[in-house]
Amino acid sequence: MDNTLLEILACPVCKSSVLYQKAAQELVCKACRIAYPIRDEIPVMLIDEARELTAEEFS
Repeated sequence: MDNTLLEILACPVCKSSVLYQKAAQELVCKACRIAYPIRDEIPVMLIDEARELTAEEFS
């Protein structure tokens, strides 16, 4: 994931910055507790495609 792209990406719900989770291939918004998938190196920043983080993942 390109660092320049990560700097400009924001959660479409709350506009907070997102964190790259390389192992899971996801972008995580800690404010909303949701994760957006990365498919074929393309972030899918659609609310319908996001998943809620579990309590274990969030801590």
